Amino acid sequence: MDPHKTNVGGLKRVWNALFYSFRGFAGAYRNEAAFRQELWLVVIMAPIGVWLGTTGVERAMLVGSLLLILIVELLNSGIEAVVDRIGSERHELSGLAKDIGSAAVFVGLANAAVIWFFILWPHYGPTHS
Repeated sequence: MDPHKTNVGGLKRVWNALFYSFRGFAGAYRNEAAFRQELWLVVIMAPIGVWLGTTGVERAMLVGSLLLILIVELLNSGIEAVVDRIGSERHELSGLAKDIGSAAVFVGLANAAVIWFFILWPHYGPTHS
């Protein structure tokens, strides 16, 4: 029986969801080099984003754009795990699924770069007086 498919409610359901989430984080950290790198990027850059942002909205955008990278990487890792579980033989659709997941991570990284640029440039760019 799948432990994820239990008919529990209330606090027990929340506890189970929290446990499965932490297990997912640990698995991603243990098995995915890209997730480890991006997590450390977030650990370093999030406090910098809080410090450099001048309003609550700017801080939320700077930190949120970093968290989005982790979200997309976790989804990409999930896609890769499912594709690898299906089989090890090469298949065009398997490769496409992995490539699309990788592209999503790239877009997440580009999104963060664009947000950081547009928020920080007016405050810290060369024309700032």
